[in-house]
Amino acid sequence: MHGPGVAMGGLTAGRVALAGLMAVFGLAAGSLPSPVAAAEPASCQTVRMADPGWTDITATNAVAGTLLSALGYQQKIETVAVPIIFQGLKTAQIDVFLGNWMPAQSTFLDKLIAEKSVEIVRPNLENAKFTLAVPKAVADAGVHSFADLAKFGDRFEKKIYGIEPGAPANQNIQRMLDKKDFGLEGWTLVESSEQAMLAQAVRRTRSKDWVVFLGWQPHPMNTRIDMTYLSGGDAYFGPNYGSTTVNTLSRRGYGADCTNAYRLFSQLAFTVGMENEIMAAITDDKKAPKDAAATYLKAHPDLLGPWLAGVSTRDGKDGAAAVRTALGLK
Repeated sequence: MHGPGVAMGGLTAGRVALAGLMAVFGLAAGSLPSPVAAAEPASCQTVRMADPGWTDITATNAVAGTLLSALGYQQKIETVAVPIIFQGLKTAQIDVFLGNWMPAQSTFLDKLIAEKSVEIVRPNLENAKFTLAVPKAVADAGVHSFADLAKFGDRFEKKIYGIEPGAPANQNIQRMLDKKDFGLEGWTLVESSEQAMLAQAVRRTRSKDWVVFLGWQPHPMNTRIDMTYLSGGDAYFGPNYGSTTVNTLSRRGYGADCTNAYRLFSQLAFTVGMENEIMAAITDDKKAPKDAAATYLKAHPDLLGPWLAGVSTRDGKDGAAAVRTALGLK
């Protein structure tokens, strides 16, 4: 999941900035590493990835892991907090991270980009959303924006429910409370895991108690809770109700070291609908993440061509054919 930060100047501007950053690292459009011509180092066989404990990243990691396994790689996932993930990228203990929510994590990313210790591989999800939300019944009672919260402080018990301690989202919410923005004097942030936060939001919604919590999409919460996103939080969550782009990051030099695996990640992208469906299979149907991912890919084999163009197996064979065989596709 996730945490907002500095407002973004719009999708077009974001793409321009991203293109500039990619150029700095020799990754301008049209100059991605060519398909692997010789065997990668043995160290590339294990792809070290990370999950902050967010269901969306569990889902996208599962998609990546399904593809990597069919190509002859091993995926190793560390479940750790966002600050530790960025430190792991910096120290080359993590190879790839699929969960760089921007502008949410800009306070972490900007410094490492300046140091050239991490690389932006590509945006892997656009049209995501991340900001504070309330149940629809609360919105119907008059809470439509951040500015409406203070006048109903007693109904909310002056609490905002966030996610795990150390998450960028929580840091931004705490910064907002420390500054007493929107008249939120005396309010507190309740930190917990994604699952615990959502359980509290669902419980309070069903009991018709008021609650304001961190909401985002893609996520099954959008169907589990009849919820409304709040306006007015641009300074903390970005414009357009926290409109967000999610990037794939890699450690410095991963593209040069592990050319074939890097090419896969440079072409791997998702949609809100795709992630919602896989996450629902994980959270609602209780499927194992890789089973949920494999089921989705079997139902949408058209995705494989663009993702696997020019990607081989570890031993140099046709990567797309290997994945289709592993999935039981003709």
